[in-house]
Amino acid sequence: MHITLPREDRSLRSYRLIHSASPFSAVRPQQWNRIAYAAAHVVVDPLAPCDPWDGSPVIDWEATLRFREYLWRLGFKVAEAMDTAQRGMGLDWPGARELIRRSVAHAKTIPGADLACGVGTDQLAAGPRTEIADVMRAYEEQIEAVEAAGGRIILMASRALAAAAQHADDYKRVYGELLRQCRDKVILHWLGEMFDPELKGYWGTKDIARAMETVLEIIAAHAEKIEGIKVSLLDAKWEIEMRRRLPQGVVMFTGDDFHYDALILGEDGDHSHALLGIFDPIAPAACAALNALGAGDARACHAALALTLPLSREIFRAPTRHYKAGVLFLAWLNGHQDHFVAAGGLQSARSVLHYAKVFEFADRCGVLSDPGRAVSRMGTFLGVYAGIA
Repeated sequence: MHITLPREDRSLRSYRLIHSASPFSAVRPQQWNRIAYAAAHVVVDPLAPCDPWDGSPVIDWEATLRFREYLWRLGFKVAEAMDTAQRGMGLDWPGARELIRRSVAHAKTIPGADLACGVGTDQLAAGPRTEIADVMRAYEEQIEAVEAAGGRIILMASRALAAAAQHADDYKRVYGELLRQCRDKVILHWLGEMFDPELKGYWGTKDIARAMETVLEIIAAHAEKIEGIKVSLLDAKWEIEMRRRLPQGVVMFTGDDFHYDALILGEDGDHSHALLGIFDPIAPAACAALNALGAGDARACHAALALTLPLSREIFRAPTRHYKAGVLFLAWLNGHQDHFVAAGGLQSARSVLHYAKVFEFADRCGVLSDPGRAVSRMGTFLGVYAGIA
């Protein structure tokens, strides 16, 4: 089991795989003591006529829903229509609305399946004339659509609100009114600018400490309507400080794809739950880790998650917003889709060297479900994209 991979100096090397079979092929969920959402990708139809850069993607609904079923059967809740699904970066609101409708309906056919759905304002093109009232209407339209489908809500950060808001009070007013309208408890979503540059200065300031005070004020004022908050800043210190100050009954969901091992394990009796894009490609390894943690074996949990960190840090390296390309690449290598084509042509956002590293790190942590198939597909990819025979 070996393959020729490129080096950064343009030379080639022979890489021998560590795993000849997946160490997680028999893993099944057991009793977990953490809430774990996997933000899931979408599969497009590569044969449908469309213009990837300029038009709406054509979704392969069968493959897309089959992948959600795979996550549910491994014990994860699904975070639907989030940035991992290329929301606002390839997947538009009409596509997201249909994805939510189909996914909620499909969940009802799977015993124990659960999901929450992203609500944003991506049907609104933000510009200099965008007003707070426009942002509210866009949010309300999506809230209505998710609740009509029977889904629960993840209140996503809004590019339009970042453009229209003048100060922290605008965020307090918008979020306060939205939370009062939502039927059930929601999950808030703080996405750092590394994931989306258009969210720079969210919560009315570029100062993270001041932004955190604004978020905590919103949570304290509406705690009865909030299940928790997902924080994706890729800096563990802010998440740790914030979760210590959350009101009772409001939980922290780590969205930190660089430090999730320590944050999930926690310290001093405190810990984060998880809502992670990296759970999409490492689902079997994460399932095994959460099984160990639920059984009281924190050391085994840490060991399993720590092995996946090099892979996650490569997939989510700067520019972080392109992480979906690595997620989709592994979905293809692992047979969850028959092609490596992404909405918006996102597969072109990363280099051949990046994909070679993703392949190697995925082998090292054991998340190639069928190493033989992965080697074959990696060889095809390198032949087509890099001329490596």
